[in-house]
Amino acid sequence: MTARLIHRFDVALGRYIPEQRLFLRSEDSTRFVRLTPSSIFLIGSGAAVLVAWAMISSALLLMDGIGAGNLREQARRDQALYDTRINALAEERDRRVEEVLAAQERFSLAMAEVSKMQSALLASEERRRELETGIEVVQKTLRRTLAERDQARAAQAQLVAKIEGTEQGDDTAKPRTADMQDMLAFLSSALDTAAMERETVAADAAAAYELAEALAYERKLVEQRNDRIFNTLEEALAISVEPLDKMFRKAGLSTDELIDEVREGYNGIGGPLVPIAVSSKGSAATPTADELRASELLNRLDELNLYRIAAEKLPFAMPLKSAFRYTSPFGMRRHPTTGRYSMHEGADMAAGHGTPIYATADGVVTKAGWVSGYGRMVKIKHEFGLETRYGHLSRLRVKEGQRVSRGDRIGDMGSSGRSTGTHLHYEVRVGDTPVNPTTYIKAARDVF
Repeated sequence: MTARLIHRFDVALGRYIPEQRLFLRSEDSTRFVRLTPSSIFLIGSGAAVLVAWAMISSALLLMDGIGAGNLREQARRDQALYDTRINALAEERDRRVEEVLAAQERFSLAMAEVSKMQSALLASEERRRELETGIEVVQKTLRRTLAERDQARAAQAQLVAKIEGTEQGDDTAKPRTADMQDMLAFLSSALDTAAMERETVAADAAAAYELAEALAYERKLVEQRNDRIFNTLEEALAISVEPLDKMFRKAGLSTDELIDEVREGYNGIGGPLVPIAVSSKGSAATPTADELRASELLNRLDELNLYRIAAEKLPFAMPLKSAFRYTSPFGMRRHPTTGRYSMHEGADMAAGHGTPIYATADGVVTKAGWVSGYGRMVKIKHEFGLETRYGHLSRLRVKEGQRVSRGDRIGDMGSSGRSTGTHLHYEVRVGDTPVNPTTYIKAARDVF
């Protein structure tokens, strides 16, 4: 039955594929091999399948190579863009720091200039008071001199009347008349002297009035100059404080509570006692408007300094200064080793093995050693109840109880503990409650 089917199949194929014979000759004989149409079909089909398989495999290998090259090229482009962005952010941070330092330097110079102007203003005010006192004394002297002149003129008139009356009398009045004439000459001389003194005093008074007007004009110019300086300083302080205040609010922190806590921690005072300036009326000297504005500026400068101290005490800096990649964010995720969904209480940042890791704020190292799950871990306690953790390190560079500052190197990146590869597990905790560390990093992006 099978041979019959094969024969029918050969007959059908014979119309398209004729039977072939393959002759094999030797020295003494000749042999041949008969190739039926079905054998030829099977051999051709096998060769076609083999060629097709070779072509498909070559195409797949070629496409895989092209795709891998494209992925590597895309990865290189992404890495270059990322490095460019990181460099731009670092340059922007450096520019911001330079602007803040320049603003502080300008503020210090302006405060020194304000101090000089206030000293000059106080000196001019003292000269004005002295001139006002001198003018008042001159006016009193002038009024007294004019009164004496009027009295002398009245006495002169009375003496002249008496002399004219006695000249018509007897000769016994002549000696008396001579005395009257001498007295009259003396009074005339005194009147001339008083008139000269009055003119001198009037000229001095006119000069004093002109000097007082010049001092008043100079004082007005100084006040205008001081007002411009105060306005510039107030604007500079507002520009300096605004980004810091925005940074704290983005991190979900109360700026008033932070400032109060920093002020309580930095409240030492002392020094020798200095007597309070007392006016001639016996009461304390009333501060001027410029003194009140200067006091307000000093308060704002103190507030800026408190913001700066608080920023150094809180984890706003980056734990890595080299290029890295975020591999796992804060929040719920599928655990890389167990495969179950669980809470990820930090942020994972991957870079090369041994990458330096830095403290993100001032604080005290409370743990530097092996912790289950974290591997080699550094735990730092900061002000205001905050704590940062750095896990999976390959090397520790700090010890427990050591005080560190922001930017100090505390370890090297590794893959110790429960980890699938080299990375840093970075946590921020507030009162032992984990919070998203990228909130602090993003809040400080436009400041540091």
